[in-house]
Amino acid sequence: MMHTTDARRLLQRKLDSLLRTGQILLESSADTSRIMRNMKRAAAYLGLPEKNLHIYIDYNMLMVNIHNTELSFSKFQRCDKHGINFTAISAVSKLTYRAANENYSLAQYEAALDEIANRKRNYSPLLTAVGAAFACGGFCIQFGCDWVAFLYATLAAFLGFRLRYRLIEFGINIYMAIACAAFASTVVAWLTTYLPASWTSTPLHPLLACALFIVPGVPLINFVDDMLDNNIQTGLVRAANTMMMMIAMAFGILFALKFCLWAFNFQPDIMGISMVPHHNYWEYAIAAAISGMGFSMIFNIPKRLLWVAAVGAAIAVCTRNLVSLQPDELCQFSLGWGGVLGSLAASVLISLIMLRMAHRVHAPMQILAISSVIPMVPGVLMYRSLYSFLMMTRTETQLVDMMSLAGINGINASLMIFCIALGVAVPSVFAKRYIGAKKQQRFFETLKAQRREDESFDWEQF
Repeated sequence: MMHTTDARRLLQRKLDSLLRTGQILLESSADTSRIMRNMKRAAAYLGLPEKNLHIYIDYNMLMVNIHNTELSFSKFQRCDKHGINFTAISAVSKLTYRAANENYSLAQYEAALDEIANRKRNYSPLLTAVGAAFACGGFCIQFGCDWVAFLYATLAAFLGFRLRYRLIEFGINIYMAIACAAFASTVVAWLTTYLPASWTSTPLHPLLACALFIVPGVPLINFVDDMLDNNIQTGLVRAANTMMMMIAMAFGILFALKFCLWAFNFQPDIMGISMVPHHNYWEYAIAAAISGMGFSMIFNIPKRLLWVAAVGAAIAVCTRNLVSLQPDELCQFSLGWGGVLGSLAASVLISLIMLRMAHRVHAPMQILAISSVIPMVPGVLMYRSLYSFLMMTRTETQLVDMMSLAGINGINASLMIFCIALGVAVPSVFAKRYIGAKKQQRFFETLKAQRREDESFDWEQF
């Protein structure tokens, strides 16, 4: 029998490993349900009995507690370095299965966690900025701009993204960095309006798309997903963080427009810029694929999955447009049911496709689906809603008009985001018990077959 002191040390190491597993997932922007599933799977591999184990997940804190009839051990882990890292999420998910399949020792599991946590990102900062820039250009095409304006939006987004990266690297507050990046991108987009008018017929559209790399699409989807799974507290924190980012973005754009008005008497009708696209479906598909790959690079998706994100984004955007747009000469078969139903139909289709694709490419379904639906996130509607609130004046008529626009844009954006998140969560919502039960059964069968007696201990003896 293991000595009590050794048993306690081993228990502490296992709890540390369990917390490290959850920390990597939480700081990589995994949804709360995925964090809980992976931590429970890791706990089973580590030999920690579920009936005696309690896991608490907050946005900035993880806690685990294990107890018996006499003693109770609790450990906490602070989580501060939040970002988006789909490669880390995928790697941790695979690790929990691989540790059971290959009968990892605790030292091997700890080393694997260290490797995941310290792994360099798949894309350099410069390459990520290029991806983000083209993603914004792809958004601009979806709003109806031509391909010259696409290049203008790409240039403005690239410079803004690089500025934000440098400011955060320097230690500037993240919300201030967002505001500065939005300001810079908007000013550059405004400067492109002075280029020859014959080059583009949509010179103002880059103003709408140049800062959309800031829109926190993944936290928005995670927020809705957490609320649907009854993880209310974590979901509300994600929502508050998202709102702060959007407010910082709106302030940056607003100050840029005020600066242009004050210095050069430039006052574009932001709310009047048409967002109805007039392109062929192959152009939608190309623009969506560009946006899907660009945002996937920001999210640090594995390189081998970029093509999946591109194809998924093209399918999602074309499906949404087919359902939502009014029929015209270029889109004769469109149904005209509106953006809300279009977003829901597209995200449901993508989630079902990616549920099947996940087994072929060996990656979590959620990261494939989210990478595909991000180009549908209504960032411009969210921005226009906040812009309307910020531009309210004391004139009664203008006040009513701006409040009306803010409300309409805000409601439409909220409904679209909810439908996108609901569509991505469809497999979990409607088949969670069936899918989860099969995976859990296979995992525990493997664990039972591979478990080595010398790697376990009777923790009740501590």
